[in-house]
Amino acid sequence: MSNMAVTTKVRGVDHEGDHRPAKAGPARRLASQLLLAAALLVLSAGNIQAQTVELVVVDVKAVAVGLQASKLIGMDVHNAKDEKIGTIDDLIILPGAHIFAVLQVGGFLRLGGHLVAVPFESLTMSAGGSRATLPGGTKEALKELPEFQYKK
Repeated sequence: MSNMAVTTKVRGVDHEGDHRPAKAGPARRLASQLLLAAALLVLSAGNIQAQTVELVVVDVKAVAVGLQASKLIGMDVHNAKDEKIGTIDDLIILPGAHIFAVLQVGGFLRLGGHLVAVPFESLTMSAGGSRATLPGGTKEALKELPEFQYKK
């Protein structure tokens, strides 16, 4: 064995006298990436929090006397002079229980009117919720408000 060349076979390639480690192939790289991803997942697992949902018991009789959105939509809105100034087109509820009434001013049968949003609390509802009033409101003043457009 004195003058013989040393031949190694690594992944089907002959390397005479070459003792360098073989390059990582695609399968080995994939395994390394998966191992790294698993390690990162385990390390970040401490930051993941389970979401719990708490059921709340409500007084259903008290809730039942509230205003129903389905009955408000389409309702005429009057001003303090008893003039019809618009119609409730929709109700928008934002996080934190902020409620806005989308009013249609002008138009006919919910078509062709100018839509505006007003805080629901600015409307005065009659006892039983059969009538909505916007004190101090006029058609002209509502038409001057920025037009509301639904999110697409």
